[in-house]
Amino acid sequence: MSPPPPLAVREQSREQRFDKVWSQEINKAFADIAPYYDRANVFASFGLWSWFLRSFMSIIELHPGERTLDVCAGTNAVGIALLRREPSLEVHAMDRSAAMQEVGGQRARALGLNIDSVIGDVHVLPFPDNHFDVVTLQWATRHLRVMDVFKEIHRVLKPGGRFFHCDMLRPANPRVEKLYYAYLRACLSLTSLLFRSNSAAKSLRAYFIDALEMFYSADELSGVLRELGFRDVSSKTLLAGMIGFHRAVKPVA
Repeated sequence: MSPPPPLAVREQSREQRFDKVWSQEINKAFADIAPYYDRANVFASFGLWSWFLRSFMSIIELHPGERTLDVCAGTNAVGIALLRREPSLEVHAMDRSAAMQEVGGQRARALGLNIDSVIGDVHVLPFPDNHFDVVTLQWATRHLRVMDVFKEIHRVLKPGGRFFHCDMLRPANPRVEKLYYAYLRACLSLTSLLFRSNSAAKSLRAYFIDALEMFYSADELSGVLRELGFRDVSSKTLLAGMIGFHRAVKPVA
């Protein structure tokens, strides 16, 4: 039997190392983080959090009446931004964390916006094939089995549908990577202290760095998307590759 391709090897290693965190621990952490998630990100990013969102939204093209899905929707920042730009959209949100979606639902309702929410495992999307015009996913892929989630997103997109992705990435430059992790270690400790994180969140501080070290650079993630059948893949990075945005299209048969 021939050896598995590099992507499969990377994904197998990630799953073996982080399976317990992903299946048992991370949801408990986000239940604690949910009430202060947005404020903590503003603090940790030195106020750049809204710029990250605007930069991500700048690559997303929308048309009136389209059906969209926000995967790992968290507190619905993207879903709300989509509806503010195009109120005629049909927006669906899916996240594993009921606590995060509770906060997100409150935010949307306070603005008079409707986002249909589903709580569940995003590795198996409960939607039919060829169903959505647009799928978004942000700030979560490094906590997921990338191949499984991207395959599901490819399945539920209509032919010609667009996938837009945003996440922290592993910088391609080793020096930038080293400085990045040093900053994150200090920032995670300070943020957990300032916002009085509970033990579940504090216990994952080392994991957040480990997950990035085993994740992908912007170019590598573009390769993942192409290998899984997406076309017209393009990327944009911020802060020397620390943050990355990707756009990809499901081919028309």
